[in-house]
Amino acid sequence: MTGMSEDRQTRRQRGFEPASGLLRERIRKAGEARGFAVSRLLTHWTEVVGEEIARVARPVKIGYGREGLGATLTLLTTGAAAPILQMHLPKIRERVNACYGYNAIARVKITQTAPSGFAEGQAEFMAAPKPASAPPRPEVVRAAHTVARDVHDDGLRAALEALAQNVLSRADEQKG
Repeated sequence: MTGMSEDRQTRRQRGFEPASGLLRERIRKAGEARGFAVSRLLTHWTEVVGEEIARVARPVKIGYGREGLGATLTLLTTGAAAPILQMHLPKIRERVNACYGYNAIARVKITQTAPSGFAEGQAEFMAAPKPASAPPRPEVVRAAHTVARDVHDDGLRAALEALAQNVLSRADEQKG
């Protein structure tokens, strides 16, 4: 076998890889360029600080001063959320340092932007929940049931029916 086919064979044997594994090196390089030695802070921001804080703030930079007495974490938020975020700064610092495993962050700084954001600081942090859509028409439900009726596993059949309903409903929306 040639080296190229051996490489392909190795890739096939590994199976599917999580997207995070494929992007890990790029995320690490981008994070380090902005001072993030631990990319987990960027990729798991919601888990680190909690959903309430993650909804209104995003880490944008970690700066290391000349004194070497800890770094400064810069968070991006909208003007309206800044006062609320200011109250949570000690908790944010504590949780971020827990992520690093040592007292890496000495200060947390807040920077503000407009809700529409600027080039990099697009401040639309969490998408607003989508409004509930109307239930599918009875014909769509019947057609979806027909598509999945031969599947014996209950969970898989239910998932296929839901998928078929979504596809058929979307096709209806595009027609009308």
